[in-house]
Formats: sequence, C-alpha cells, structure tokens
Amino acid sequence: MTNYETQLINIIKNDEYIISILKSVEKLNLNDAWVAAGLIRNKVWDVLHNINTPINDIDVIYFDNIDTSWETEKDLEKKLEILIPNQPWTVKNQARMHLKNGFDSYNSSFDGVAHFTEIPTAIAVKICNSELKIMAPYGLDDLFKKIVKPTPYYQNNSKLRSIYIERMQEKKWHEIWIDLSVEV
Repeated sequence: MTNYETQLINIIKNDEYIISILKSVEKLNLNDAWVAAGLIRNKVWDVLHNINTPINDIDVIYFDNIDTSWETEKDLEKKLEILIPNQPWTVKNQARMHLKNGFDSYNSSFDGVAHFTEIPTAIAVKICNSELKIMAPYGLDDLFKKIVKPTPYYQNNSKLRSIYIERMQEKKWHEIWIDLSVEV
C-alpha cells in the first residue's frame, strides 16, 4: 500500500459523513458499486488546503449490463434518500455511461472510472465487509500533488480534449483550492 493510499484511507476513516455514505451504498448490494469522483477528490483537496467546501453531489456508480434503465438509477437514488435524506445523490450505471461521449462499452466500474475526464477525479472508494477499498486507475499521485490533467482518453482526441478544457473553465477549481496545478 502506498503512502497516498494510507493517507486516503485515513482521511475517509476520519470522516463520519463519508463513512455513513459508504455504508448506505453497501446496503444496496449493487454489483461493483462505489462512491466516486468529486466527493472523494474534494475531501482530499479540502484536507490538503485546510478548508471545508460544500458537497455538491454524491456520485454512486455500479455496473449492471442487464438493467441499464435510467428509471432504475432514479429508484436507487430514492432508496439512498431514505437511508440518508436530503443529500445530492447521483447514481449512474457504468454499463450505459459509455454512450455519453461515444466510447466503446465499459465492462466494469473500473473501466467507467478510467474514462472519467480528469485524473484526480478518476477515483472511487467503497466499504466491503468493514474494509475500505480504493479504486484509482491512474493512481493517487496527481490527487495528492494537486495536479489536474486529463485522463489518457481525453488527452489526444481533440473533441474529448475540448470537453476537458471546457470542464476546467467551468469548474474553476483553482479559485477554491488555490495551489492546484491545472493543465489546459
């Protein structure tokens, strides 16, 4: 286990709110289910900057290539809302998310996370049998070194690269976490 993995596990373990989210997702018994992206990324950056930013969404991902309906995702959000009300739940089945940017079909949640736009967002965490598990297709270095750059899928394709650049301009993360290095 790398030093960054240990740091991330400690950050998560020390956050009762995130632990409650992970336990709620575990209760759904979904295949290949994780809490991903911004909640985890922002928590690490908040800790590194000694600030607390508001939670704008809780991305829950899973993989089910049999039932890829949008309605099922909404039903799962309602179940999570019952477990922890008034939270910005977003549930996405990675078996259909490839359609968003015209990728080939994904074969797992890992594959879906690997196709996220930027490297420090391509991260997910879950609790399984009381043990924290981390998924980080590109590692944790960029996240902890506060470096934002596109994942390989968004680096060399001009259409996808423009999606990354537009996202960086919209997010303005460098205004919140002032010492981020954002590649554009």
